[in-house]
Amino acid sequence: MKAADLPLLYTVSRATIHPDGSRAVFSRVNADFAADDYVGQLWTVALAGEPAPRRITRGFRDSAPRFSPDGRLIAFLRADAGGSAQVHVVDAAGGEPLAMTDAVLGVTDFRWHPHGSRIAFLARVPEPGRYGTVVGLSADSEPARRIDTLRYRSNGVGYTNDRRVHVFLAVVPDVWGEPTPAPVPVTADAPRAESQNPPDAGENPILPVRASLSSGLPIARRVTEGDFDHFGLAFVADGSRLLTISARHTGRDNDLRSEVIELTLSHNEDAALAEKMIAPVRTVVRSAENLSISALAYADDGTVWLLATDVGTTGRDFVGRVTALYRSGFLIDGSAPIRVTDPYQTDQDLFDLEATGDITVLADGSVLVLRGSRGRVDLVRVHHDGHREPLDCGATVATAVGTNGDSVVVAVQTPSTSGELVLVHTDPLGTPMPHTEPKRLTDFSVHLRSTGLAMGIELTITGRDGYPVHGFVHTPPGPGPHPVLLTIHGGPYAQYTDALLDETQVYVDAGYAVVLCNPRGSSGYGEAHGRAIRQRMGTLDLADVLDFLDGALEAEPVLDAQRVGIMGGSYGGYLTAWTIAHDHRFAAAIVERGFLDPDAFVGTSDIGDFFGDEYAGTDADLVRSQSPQFLVGQVKTPTLVLHSAQDLRCPLSQGERYYTALKRGGVQTELVIFPGENHDLSRIGRPRHRLQRFEIILDWWARFLPSAANHRRFDDRDHENGHSVT
Repeated sequence: MKAADLPLLYTVSRATIHPDGSRAVFSRVNADFAADDYVGQLWTVALAGEPAPRRITRGFRDSAPRFSPDGRLIAFLRADAGGSAQVHVVDAAGGEPLAMTDAVLGVTDFRWHPHGSRIAFLARVPEPGRYGTVVGLSADSEPARRIDTLRYRSNGVGYTNDRRVHVFLAVVPDVWGEPTPAPVPVTADAPRAESQNPPDAGENPILPVRASLSSGLPIARRVTEGDFDHFGLAFVADGSRLLTISARHTGRDNDLRSEVIELTLSHNEDAALAEKMIAPVRTVVRSAENLSISALAYADDGTVWLLATDVGTTGRDFVGRVTALYRSGFLIDGSAPIRVTDPYQTDQDLFDLEATGDITVLADGSVLVLRGSRGRVDLVRVHHDGHREPLDCGATVATAVGTNGDSVVVAVQTPSTSGELVLVHTDPLGTPMPHTEPKRLTDFSVHLRSTGLAMGIELTITGRDGYPVHGFVHTPPGPGPHPVLLTIHGGPYAQYTDALLDETQVYVDAGYAVVLCNPRGSSGYGEAHGRAIRQRMGTLDLADVLDFLDGALEAEPVLDAQRVGIMGGSYGGYLTAWTIAHDHRFAAAIVERGFLDPDAFVGTSDIGDFFGDEYAGTDADLVRSQSPQFLVGQVKTPTLVLHSAQDLRCPLSQGERYYTALKRGGVQTELVIFPGENHDLSRIGRPRHRLQRFEIILDWWARFLPSAANHRRFDDRDHENGHSVT
């Protein structure tokens, strides 16, 4: 696979399954160089018989489909080129989608009301006068921001304190009704000499409350208020209440705790009367539980399920803490959440769930969750009593789960696929049944496989202190010896898996063997593994990556131990910069979007008020002992520094300061800055920038670590010195 093959990497969404179990609908998205964006549509596939997926919409980017409770409609998010996502609905049998929201900054998530007549959605609400709410008023002309909190920005978003995420309800339009043409002006639209509805008068006392706007869009009723964000939505069974996650407690600016709040909704289905006022709020899971909640789900028996991390009595102790499954009976008996997975927390290899995953409720009340473990992400079924059982997805990594209560469709990735759907068989209500292989429903990666994909070799190396270090090695075809790239993942609480990774495939195609491992500090190996580097970064993790590299060089004779480069992004950028200050064997290095200066991280990063404190500590000498910036004078390795101009996670200043110190120290170096990109450039940045990033990276390796497939021609010019390179 070459960098130019990025458009062949299709990703699939969580599938929504028709209530009768006959078919699934999902979105398929891929990069498009011509549009310089990500495009995608909705697809459908039958669950019985021979799978034959087909496209059913033709929007620019359609995503997140959900069947209505009766299966007659599909709601989904549609974004036009350069636009924000809005909720649309379409006849499930086919037809023209109808927009039902026009949120200024777009919709981020939504759920059907159990009766199917309304949809709850989440959208950012801009402060009046900002973000295009006043025509002709540019961002540079907006009023000054007056900030009195530690947290006010977020990577990929920007300022957040003036555009909070709130909950809305909207009546679903009649997709089978008469179209509503836009009205033309009439003389009555002329300004009146004296308004009968001044700005502070609330609703117009003369005109009736409209069920829809002149455009035909239903009026969305905002049901939350205040200086709070909200995420996650779950209706109770009768639709009278809606659950969401927020942080409303007094100390929310200084901790990572969150709460579940309950919104009591009106039973009135008349859009002209319902939801005129903000919904009454009740907190059902309190911040005193010391939980950082990432997902919630409601079961018909009244149980509220949560994915959450225990952040301790300080509310900030997040380093290496595993995500667990909790259940709460608060709506039934007022009880506090109970930890279901590893309830006694005595196992140092604690059951670690994916915080970015979701909770899928089955018909018998058990739930499906995703578990990260040793370079895999597995699908696991968990019962009320904590009993758990793995479900075979036939894949290395499960990414999303859809169910109608009985049928289960899973989005998966494998070493040879970037995103497919499989049908997984579960036993109904716990009835034993013979093992059945998962059924593959799609095969979108057939063209990607034709480019030539390298399969990884799984390897476990015993480190210098006897600790096992687990990872993978990918090698180009041929006898070698091949130059080697040691790559280090971000996080640090994350893991490399054996699923297809574009980075690895592009480098292998260019003639490099790629070595990647999950050192201490990574996720997927238990809490003790994840917390091992807390306030001692660059110690055990440094030893682990170097020991794994040495072990791989010894185990795989096709690797050239004399020609090795090192690279990594985010925390991987940190450990790359730290490594080249201590080990000078590497031909060159690439430090990308790195956490490089813990001192300067505070006050500039969107997580700067807690991340560095918890990972590196607060004692000045302790922090300095873990700072790549402090040791930059020891670096001799030629180093490329890659960064994005809009990175609010590891701000551009981190890369600029490091680059300047290298330059002043006489180290061969180059700084590359991508305009308009944030911390996620390598994953979801503009397709042309992602392509250019690969080209720049391969050019750096061609210069300092050439391979048979990636080297400079005699007439290429040295970027820094201007002379020919051979």
